[in-house]
Amino acid sequence: MSAITTARPEASSATSRQVAYLCAPALVFLGVRAVGLVVLAWMAARNGRSITTALTSWDGHWFLGLAQGGYGAAGGDLVDAHFQHDQSNLLAFFPGYPALTSLVSHLPGVTLVDAGFAVTVMAGLACSYGLVRLGSLLPGGSRRLGLILAALFAASPMAVVLSMTYSEALFCALAIWSLAFLLERRWVWAGVLCALSGLVRPTAAAVIVAVGIAAVIAIVRREDGWRPWVGALVSPVGLVGYLAWVGVRTGRWDGWFEVQQRGWGSQFDGGIATFKFALDALASGRSVLEVLTVGLCVGALALVVLCIRRRVPWPLIAYGIAVLVMDLGSNGLMNSKARLMLPAFVLLIPLGMALVRRLGSTQWLTLAGVAVMSAWFGAYSITAWPYAI
Repeated sequence: MSAITTARPEASSATSRQVAYLCAPALVFLGVRAVGLVVLAWMAARNGRSITTALTSWDGHWFLGLAQGGYGAAGGDLVDAHFQHDQSNLLAFFPGYPALTSLVSHLPGVTLVDAGFAVTVMAGLACSYGLVRLGSLLPGGSRRLGLILAALFAASPMAVVLSMTYSEALFCALAIWSLAFLLERRWVWAGVLCALSGLVRPTAAAVIVAVGIAAVIAIVRREDGWRPWVGALVSPVGLVGYLAWVGVRTGRWDGWFEVQQRGWGSQFDGGIATFKFALDALASGRSVLEVLTVGLCVGALALVVLCIRRRVPWPLIAYGIAVLVMDLGSNGLMNSKARLMLPAFVLLIPLGMALVRRLGSTQWLTLAGVAVMSAWFGAYSITAWPYAI
């Protein structure tokens, strides 16, 4: 009897450890985002806004309208950067996130807004587990590194969109797992998830670059048989398919790009507009958000150098550089630069590598400080800052 009695606490303890092990990525992510929501609640109250209104503002409003009415019947209250309503501007928004939101909203008792938040949160959790996997796959990596990456990602400067009705969380989840499968040389899964990311955001082009180049090298080296061929061929299907569909709808091959330029003045100029914005923001100092945005752009470029020096796997570096080229190389809404850098999560790897070597107390204090600063920056952006993000 005594042997049985003593065995039960041990079994219970082992089960608790297993549960904690399995839930750790989710708890890290949700814990950091909870800090963001607490600060958001405080700042929203100080600025006379509701949390729900803040978390569904700007592009979130477009995504919810698209989820409700589709490309042909969304509400007339949706306006572009020029405060004009044009139904064709809906084509600027990719269908993946609103389609999934619409699907979830058909569940009993679930409103459209609830569905949008649910998709975002679940995608964020998928990101956390993907980053833990990615951290363990890096040379010299570990699960602890992955958990730190998950915390840093949840505390990115504009991580507030990981709690909004925006498509970044869903895209990042697909991109993270596509890159993780790529490092594992699971070509088919890498290609499929890359293709799905192409239905969520145009940033999928960066994932296509990573998967495509890696596949070509594997093919040239005659590695892994037919699988790299499948990965390379499947990966661009989502992005190319949606751009082609928009081209048919608009009657011009560059229809999506024309919609972006007409509605939001966004087009690729090689970074000229971003450089001018940086000089102007630093010279005038007219806004804390704009000055910090310039600092984040410079910091991102420095992190690319650190990724190279730390010998981060080159597919990840190629992906990160491609994200920055698409972001910093385009004009349009300069206030969106920080948000559009969120998918460049691979640039957090050198920071994670540096932090994982520190004492546990140093890790906790650093991550807590970063989480608070991120919470303030995101809350300021959607409650006090009067322009789009």
